[in-house]
Amino acid sequence: MEGTTGNSIAARMNDGVKIYGMGDAEVRALDGVSAKFGEGQFSAIMGPSGSGKSTLLHTLAGLDDLTSGSVFIGDTELGTLKDKALTVLRRQQVGFIFQAYNLIPTLNAQENINLPLSIAGEDPDEEWFNQVVTAVGMEDRLGHRPSELSGGQQQRVAAARALITKPTIVYADEPSGNLDSKAEAELLDFMRRTVDELSQTIVMVTHDPVAASYSDRIIFLDDGDIVDELMKPTVESILEHMKHLGESA
Repeated sequence: MEGTTGNSIAARMNDGVKIYGMGDAEVRALDGVSAKFGEGQFSAIMGPSGSGKSTLLHTLAGLDDLTSGSVFIGDTELGTLKDKALTVLRRQQVGFIFQAYNLIPTLNAQENINLPLSIAGEDPDEEWFNQVVTAVGMEDRLGHRPSELSGGQQQRVAAARALITKPTIVYADEPSGNLDSKAEAELLDFMRRTVDELSQTIVMVTHDPVAASYSDRIIFLDDGDIVDELMKPTVESILEHMKHLGESA
């Protein structure tokens, strides 16, 4: 299950194995996963609880090491990088939208959004900043600190922060999970547009068929391996695949 829609590969995993614990307590979270993610492609990862979705995302992003196998972003193998080089690569080439917002409590929303640029010593692109902020609906809250924002608003700040650097790839873990339906649609519409109009690459873990239907392609995990793939998904086709996945599990 390695299909892509792009000519170039933004990220890939080869025979990825991730084992937690030892002996009787051993858990094989990933069991020989191979997958490719093409540039300009919006991929979703779905599967039952405990199937390895978050582990796959975290190892693809270099936030966790594989027990064996390899992960590449572009032509760079993450396992060959020392900690400092890996940190720089993540900062320059990877955007993150996770359930834990990881906002800096002493910074306001605008400062949190621009934080990756500030760390890199770069000035924000004002036009892009305005486009991102408008898309996530935070124009009127830029001066507010995280404690003054709702959970949904904090997630929108986190999404804007992930996209502000125009990264090679964005990894998203349930990015719309804390948003109401209107805000969810706005966020997912924006993510879809960044793929279509700016060739952004996004890999998203979700349990929500509606969120997944915004993607170009879904890979389904079960027991730590890819067991199915769906191109050009609709909510109906996703539900049908999930039903059969449950029957075969």
